[in-house]
Amino acid sequence: MASLNYLWSNRAKFPLGSKAFNRAWAKRILLFSQVLKMNSRRRKLIKQGATIDERAEIGEAKFDGRKSRLTVGSFSFIGRAYMVLHANIIIGERVCINDRVEILTATHDVTDPHWVQIAKDVVIEDYVWIGQGAMILPGVTLGRGAVVGARAVVSKSVAPGAIVAGNPATPLTKTRSTELHYNPCEFLAANRAWLIG
Repeated sequence: MASLNYLWSNRAKFPLGSKAFNRAWAKRILLFSQVLKMNSRRRKLIKQGATIDERAEIGEAKFDGRKSRLTVGSFSFIGRAYMVLHANIIIGERVCINDRVEILTATHDVTDPHWVQIAKDVVIEDYVWIGQGAMILPGVTLGRGAVVGARAVVSKSVAPGAIVAGNPATPLTKTRSTELHYNPCEFLAANRAWLIG
């Protein structure tokens, strides 16, 4: 969850003893263990070298490789994803990465007799939404506001605002709004208990 300091400083306030006050604090107490777990995950990754904003949310994701290659911007959410850090994974602000997403940063050159490894960065710009079970391959950039459909396999970069789906991922005719003003972390129950009540 967002840092305890952030949640406390930005908590919704209600008159002492009111129904809203009691309801908000009941939710906060009930969900407090989730806040502690997510804070612990973020702190552990930072201790291992990752650069993660204090307002980013890290779920039960698995990160293989050097953690110093991971950067996560503010108000971004990573669910039960799997990321391989042979090269950098750079995640912007207000990104939503759903469960079972896989992000790979290396492959092998099948034409090379020594089967040499090729590592390439993956860049995920602000407001990207990656649907459940999607796979992002090495060297891909997902432009600002792009959407990757569930189970899509993305082997080529995606333009800002584009919506892609399928295997291989191909653009749909519709695109996303250029005006985006949401925070995916606000949808998490433990955060809502503090920020909304």
